[in-house]
Amino acid sequence: MAVGAETRALLLLADRLLIVFHTGLILFNCTGWMWRRTRRLHLACAGLTLASWVVLGFWFGFGYCLCTDLQWKMRAAMGSPVHAESYVQFLVESLTGWRPDVGLTTMVSGGVFACTTVASVILNLRDRRVRFVAADPSS
Repeated sequence: MAVGAETRALLLLADRLLIVFHTGLILFNCTGWMWRRTRRLHLACAGLTLASWVVLGFWFGFGYCLCTDLQWKMRAAMGSPVHAESYVQFLVESLTGWRPDVGLTTMVSGGVFACTTVASVILNLRDRRVRFVAADPSS
């Protein structure tokens, strides 16, 4: 289906903005647990990511990502379909020219996500305990 020049320009802008947002979200999911001020937000983002992968994945396939699905649909409408099997695979190929095996990208992505989410849960629990101890006047 061909789209007009104005629609194509809007899709291109939306595509670029989604690349920035989606990549930023991935980077935040990798690093947001490190700083006390962002740990609660990180835990919420990790929870939403996990919900997309598992809950929405129940209907659309395990590992389903709403951002990726939207991006692939926009690119297909622009006549530039993506042939990568995952967003991380697409990103690596876009940045380096090398398309890693989808199994490798899935394993690394899942492993990093699991490690950072566990770190976030542990540190959020520790931060919560510290707040309660600091707020207790009897201590």
